Amino acid sequence: MAAVDQYLDLYREHKHLLDTNGAEPLNALRAEAAKRLSGLTLARRGDENFSNFDLEAALTPDYGLNLGGINMQIDPERTFHCDVPVSSKSVMMTLNGTFAARPDTLADLPDGVEAGSLREYARLYPEEISRHYSQIADMENPLVALNTLLTQDGLYIRVKRGVKVEKPLQLVNILSAATPLMAVRRILIVIEDDASVSLLSCDHSQSDTADMLALSTVEIYAGRNSIFNLYDLEESTLPTTRLSTLWLEQQEGSQVTIDNLTLFNGKTRNEFYCRFMGEHASLRLYGMGIEDRDRIISTYSHIDHKVASCKSDELFKFTIDDDASADFTGRIHVAPGASGTEAYQANRNLVGNRGAKIYSKPQLEIYNDDVKCSHGSATGQLDPMEIFYMRTRGIPEATAKQLLRQAFMADVISAVEVPSLRDRLHLLTERRFAGLDSACSSCRQCNRNHAD
Repeated sequence: MAAVDQYLDLYREHKHLLDTNGAEPLNALRAEAAKRLSGLTLARRGDENFSNFDLEAALTPDYGLNLGGINMQIDPERTFHCDVPVSSKSVMMTLNGTFAARPDTLADLPDGVEAGSLREYARLYPEEISRHYSQIADMENPLVALNTLLTQDGLYIRVKRGVKVEKPLQLVNILSAATPLMAVRRILIVIEDDASVSLLSCDHSQSDTADMLALSTVEIYAGRNSIFNLYDLEESTLPTTRLSTLWLEQQEGSQVTIDNLTLFNGKTRNEFYCRFMGEHASLRLYGMGIEDRDRIISTYSHIDHKVASCKSDELFKFTIDDDASADFTGRIHVAPGASGTEAYQANRNLVGNRGAKIYSKPQLEIYNDDVKCSHGSATGQLDPMEIFYMRTRGIPEATAKQLLRQAFMADVISAVEVPSLRDRLHLLTERRFAGLDSACSSCRQCNRNHAD
């Protein structure tokens, strides 16, 4: 049996539960999603664009799903402590894919910002949600189709025309279960014309032992002359698998930054699909991963320059040690009419030992002569002369290596434009390279204390 067959069987047997705990705009697309998945075999390790990640194997285990919307009797604000807060108010949460924050946490949202449960917004304002839901994400992608088949809730954010949100919004995505669990999460973000906002999204797992899978699809619409910054931080556990697809559509003059930071994980597959629909728009797509033990990170990106005079700057960096592996496949497409395009793509990697593996495949596909485009990949080790120089200044070898690795990641973290968050991420990266626990250790300790 193919991995998707068990989910198709689940859909057929429990369609009533899925629909009852969903909403009409979400339910309306389930049949189409099932049709796309029928007879589909997922990618295996070694297939094109999957050099180190086995998607079929990742979805084969028998994960539980909370289709009945059973209340797990967890107060996320009591059991969770985030180590990277950007605001003491209006911290939004999803718990195993379901919007979990108390209603009063949204009371402090700025005027002109709507945010909350995707399911509740879809029930109250079905036409508004239908205008954007699944309009950017393509169900030809099996992860999107599976997410669409099973989604019952998630997060909806809308920043209305002309609204400038000064302080970043924060979303905390919590995975918490004692037995194997799949959390299906859908995030829909609409930034209207001339609006601006930043969002910090953090993924955290509260168990070191339970196998958990986060299946996430994010759709972002950036209107004319809008500004949007997304800082996506993963601090999960070794038994956690993350399957994430992000879909971005930019209109004329929009400016978007996507910065994906993986500090702790188990197995991670991040996919980014970005397209320019209006001229004079710009995108920074950055990412980093710190991989050791037997962790796996796989990254695929596709930036589509469909119109003229847009700029994209893409940079991904990975450090790989022990038996870990990282994979980067990036593709930039420049359409025939996209004159004046500027597109830059780079992948840089540090490998610490023979057991670590990196696969890198940057690509350009250009159908226009009036462009400035470049791409490149470099993989190496720490410079022994730099280490020697630092040791002659009295710095221990382990500390010298830690400092050089921190410096290697500095430009990815520097893309974060919120000073307090940027400083905190530098500190967390320093702790990570020093071998200290993640911020989730405080989350799990807090959870144990309340359980006692």
